[in-house]
Amino acid sequence: MEENVRPWGNYDVLLDASNCKVKQITVKPGGRLSYQYHHKRSEVWVVVSGSGLFTLDGVTERVHAGKIVKIPMGHLHRIYNNMQEDLVFIEVQLGSYFGEDDIVRVDDDYNRQ
Repeated sequence: MEENVRPWGNYDVLLDASNCKVKQITVKPGGRLSYQYHHKRSEVWVVVSGSGLFTLDGVTERVHAGKIVKIPMGHLHRIYNNMQEDLVFIEVQLGSYFGEDDIVRVDDDYNRQ
């Protein structure tokens, strides 16, 4: 299993197939993913533990264990762990390409491009 550390936490790739990619993503307390979109994939997130704030196209809602969110291709999204315990979700990517270079960051707390 491939683990990738980021400033906001980490993710593990659980499945990397030709038609989908599945990750387990852990956002540490105070961590926030970049406000981003993708050209070649949509995503479905299932929160498995913790809670936080999910934003899709400027609309923010609280998410918690059991919540499922769908992110269409090309739509801006991010998640913020504003709690004191890890926020963990499963991300299923569907589309034609799953590389990290298909992340278009509009805003990033960690000054990544």
